[in-house]
Amino acid sequence: MNVSRRTHLLRVLPLPQRAFRLRFCLVAAAWAPLALFAMLAPSLSAQTVLREGWKVQSSAQVAGGGDKVSEPGFPTAGWYPTSAPKTVFAVLVENDVYKNPYYGVNLRTLPGVEYKIGGQFANEEMPANSPYAVPWWYRKEFEVPSADKGKQVWMQFRGINYRAEIWINGKKVAGPDEVVGAFRRYDFNVTQFVHPGGKNALAVSVSAPKAGELGITWVDWNPTPPDKDMGLWQEVVVSNSGPVSVRHPFVETRLDLPKAEIAHLTVRAFANNSTSEPVKGTLRGKIEGGGLSLDFSQEVELAAKESKEVTISPEAVPALNLLRPKLWWPYQMGEPFLHRLTVEFVTAQKSVSDSQTIAFGIVQTDSELTPDGYRLLKVNGKPVLVRGGGWAPDMMLRAEESRREAEFRYVKEMGLNTIRLEGKLEDESFMERADRDGILVMAGWCCCDAWEKWGKWNEENKRVSVASLRDQLLRYRNHPSFLVWLNGSDNPPPPDREQAYLDVEKEIHWSKPVISSATAKKTDVTGETGVKMSGPYDYVPPDYWLLDTKAGGAYGFNTETSPGPAVPPLEELKTFIPEDKLWPIGEAWNFHAGGGEFKNIDLFTHALEMRYGKAKDAADYAWKSQAMSYEGQRAMFEAYGRNKYKATGIVQWMMNNAWPGIIWHLYSYDLRPAGGYFGSKIALEQVHVQFSYDDRSVAVVNGTQKPQSGLKIVAKLYDSSGVERFSRDATIDVAADGVAKSIAIPEPALLSPAYFLNLQLFSSSGELLSRNFYWLSTKADELDFAKQEWYYTPQTAFADLSSLQNLPKAVVHAQLHPSVATEHDAAFHVVIENTGKSVAFLTRLRLVKGKEQSEILPVFWSDNYISLLPGENREVTVHIRKSDLAGAQPTLLVDGFNVTAVTAQGSAK
Repeated sequence: MNVSRRTHLLRVLPLPQRAFRLRFCLVAAAWAPLALFAMLAPSLSAQTVLREGWKVQSSAQVAGGGDKVSEPGFPTAGWYPTSAPKTVFAVLVENDVYKNPYYGVNLRTLPGVEYKIGGQFANEEMPANSPYAVPWWYRKEFEVPSADKGKQVWMQFRGINYRAEIWINGKKVAGPDEVVGAFRRYDFNVTQFVHPGGKNALAVSVSAPKAGELGITWVDWNPTPPDKDMGLWQEVVVSNSGPVSVRHPFVETRLDLPKAEIAHLTVRAFANNSTSEPVKGTLRGKIEGGGLSLDFSQEVELAAKESKEVTISPEAVPALNLLRPKLWWPYQMGEPFLHRLTVEFVTAQKSVSDSQTIAFGIVQTDSELTPDGYRLLKVNGKPVLVRGGGWAPDMMLRAEESRREAEFRYVKEMGLNTIRLEGKLEDESFMERADRDGILVMAGWCCCDAWEKWGKWNEENKRVSVASLRDQLLRYRNHPSFLVWLNGSDNPPPPDREQAYLDVEKEIHWSKPVISSATAKKTDVTGETGVKMSGPYDYVPPDYWLLDTKAGGAYGFNTETSPGPAVPPLEELKTFIPEDKLWPIGEAWNFHAGGGEFKNIDLFTHALEMRYGKAKDAADYAWKSQAMSYEGQRAMFEAYGRNKYKATGIVQWMMNNAWPGIIWHLYSYDLRPAGGYFGSKIALEQVHVQFSYDDRSVAVVNGTQKPQSGLKIVAKLYDSSGVERFSRDATIDVAADGVAKSIAIPEPALLSPAYFLNLQLFSSSGELLSRNFYWLSTKADELDFAKQEWYYTPQTAFADLSSLQNLPKAVVHAQLHPSVATEHDAAFHVVIENTGKSVAFLTRLRLVKGKEQSEILPVFWSDNYISLLPGENREVTVHIRKSDLAGAQPTLLVDGFNVTAVTAQGSAK
């Protein structure tokens, strides 16, 4: 029986005070969050993830139905071995049935790929001749310990796309009328189906989503895999319990603001009686961490087969009113401290029926509309300028923890504070990492597919949509990193659907902010959203962000936007574009762009060649692209930073790509940080000095929670030859989380068409806090706002930066020294000096290894793509994971926009 579908919610009113047995004590030592997390690994009692040993095969190749396929010993010769979770197409790629689907246009040659390039495959039916037009079997044999005899055995399916039959040991557990929906999570009591102490066989027949069903969509981000990501895309887990199981423990925080010195905690958990008899018992809990050890309990009565949510409130349990608790904060605002909650159900016979332990944070997240009507989000009463990126998992939904660790590290290295998930709702590991790292997550349903075609919904879609919302929010509600839920994306749901969603959110006691959509479209149910989705997505020049007042400019909360394509360096282009297709730009390039209006990068290319000069070849184009991406990403984030809190949030669309791509990323699919990454990293410094493209002022943006006083700004202008033409300095104070404007940079006179601005910010003690180097033009970019489109604003004139392509070659001397290593990282100290007479523009540093000099990725530079004035030197640090170095001795490669390539040897410490 599917627990999540039969569950109803009954709030348990507080019993008299004598019904509680409480103990409250303080322990001397605070818990370290990482040590705490290590203790939390098994979040369910006796939990087993069925990860290895799966076999997969098309139903067209299998004789017999589920009653036969799920019998132990059923022959699987010719089936594809794999692990789970994994989609069907990913299994076939893993087994070399299809090779290099991400290379060139290989994907278009595969069976089942007949949809138009750039089209919305999610909105089309699977071709009749596709291998994925029929169900595919997932099969695994497993053991249930003999000790589980007499216990309740549970099997959880955390993500099946899209419809399935589930069989165990020749018997049907559930059918496709019940198991339907990519974002449903199922918790089946399989006690009657399994054989403790013996062999068991599980068989799952999975069908791909049809057009009009609520599946997983890639919109215009990239192509869709030929199987539409069908299969077991999240974990299958087996656990056991006594007669009563415990599910969805949750700690809700309410703070006494603004001081936040008292936290009122409400503990909730579901108790599910699996038996045909009434059960009496005690829900017992313990909260630990941060010097806290708190026990509490409540008596519970459950009718036969009853499931209900038990609520233990701070009004009923005074000890749940905590004085000066250790709060969870986003990483830039404080420590993301995690407490531990253990909840167990103890029967009247004093045996523990089930227990769950989770990490949670004491945090309150709120939102409000500013006087200007903009959505402002707050954590623990303090405003947060959301500066995030749109997340894309791998196109085949393959999750690899080492890669994920690197990507989260990139988020923090850049200085982003938020990840947005649009219809790509990630697993528990993702959310747990966000909790530990202090990275905020905003999530919601996807646009442009069945999720927003409400007028065509049948009753099944209505049922699946609310059940999916319930299943997802029940798991998300306890994660402190979760910032806001979006009930819609490009459009808000119609009134009846929005109300259905709101009813679910009320029912499960959702305590985070909810917004009807990611757009400014007002609804009759909840009113103004306070956010906007008004572009741009394609190229706009750096001054756009401070000049635009009607679309994506730096005001309000822009839920997704971008300064356009992000072409990776030549070294990466060669990994997915065949050599004979590298130049000129053609089909192979455009296939790795997007869909719809983004099926090519023509707007970006036109602007690049108008501003930087016509590209001679792929290498020249790639270098000019790094300059374009650097200045574009920097300008976007800087504008929103300068205008806080008139500007309340911005989400770069996107942060990463689902496959090798040439649009919308801050680091590439190969985990290579390039121009856009380092432009963003500069702009997102916690204490940052920047130039304003609108009024030419110099501003200091303070992202810390402490005031900064006695700061010294030094501003200098240089012509293209590196000769100083202007200098000015000023002293400035900046409030905590504040912004202050200072000197204005004069309009240049007698300067070359392209010139440089160097800004430095020093602390009152003389420490260099921020350095920012701009390349500007005496000829301005001019925008035609009257002809503004939803995805870009056309230009009537372009800045002239073409003289940069004629910069004399610069010579940069480099030294690589080992630095203090950590347990997991090798660290190096790099010194570079411009020994020539020309500006060394966008000096790039790379660590490589082996005879082939392959770049070591991921890599974590303190700075890169550095511009050096003649005679200037810089010191930077770099970390790489020892596992990626693999014992090799790294070599430092130095080159740049106009920098002669040199090498330097180093060694790990």
